[in-house]
Amino acid sequence: MKQATLFSFSLFLLLSSTTMAISPAPAAAPKTPPTPKATAPSPKPLVPTLPQSPDSPDSVPDDITRILKKAKMFSVLIRLLKTTEIMNNINSQLITAKSGGITILAPDDSAFSNLKAGFLNSLNEGQKIELVQFHILPEFVSSSNFDSLSNPVQTVAGKDPARLPLNVNALGNSVNISTGVVNATILGVVYSDNKLGIYHVDKVLLPLDFFLTNKAPALAPTTLAKAPKAAKENSSDDDQEETDQNHNKSGAVSLVSLGGAMLMSIGIALVTVATMWS
Repeated sequence: MKQATLFSFSLFLLLSSTTMAISPAPAAAPKTPPTPKATAPSPKPLVPTLPQSPDSPDSVPDDITRILKKAKMFSVLIRLLKTTEIMNNINSQLITAKSGGITILAPDDSAFSNLKAGFLNSLNEGQKIELVQFHILPEFVSSSNFDSLSNPVQTVAGKDPARLPLNVNALGNSVNISTGVVNATILGVVYSDNKLGIYHVDKVLLPLDFFLTNKAPALAPTTLAKAPKAAKENSSDDDQEETDQNHNKSGAVSLVSLGGAMLMSIGIALVTVATMWS
């Protein structure tokens, strides 16, 4: 009987362990997916992209002429870039530069046509170079970063606030530029990549020093102005004095004339006596 009890207990243990081995393991709790990090929204461009803007490739362009020609409104600017040989300098800098970049503020043909007739022809070669350089910033500025520029903005022409001020004011979706001569607005993006930004402006950015004149100081008067007569009653005395002066002058002239006549008479008499003695 005791052996039967032990056998039954052993059989129970064996069946229990077998059941535990066969029963499936409880399902693991589902993993909670990680919460994605909130990405900061990209800054909104201050300058819109123009419909006629060429596609921006990943590589740096090697010909700005191609970009401006495709936009079909910058023929005068293209001509100036070529005649001043600045086009070659820009293209070379874009190819060799590893950082920095360039920004071009490009006036369209209508902006040049609104200049005073003959203005461009009146500029010498140095002024034409300065005019083109005044439209170029020696750094790449994206369409959303114009509000980060510090005034006056550095241009290739220089950064003299007394001669070459260029101030940028970004407000809302509008970017305005002031040179002290004109107030222009950036109308849109012509081209933009990580090296080159070309922006369409509605006016030619005229440098202030084209219109500065060195005015000579006023000269001191060489003679004192006559003081007005003190009172009306003194006018008769002045008239009498002037009359006396004229009279004295007339008398002096008469005496001179008389003396001359007497000398002439004496000379004639001497000649006559000399003739008689001879």
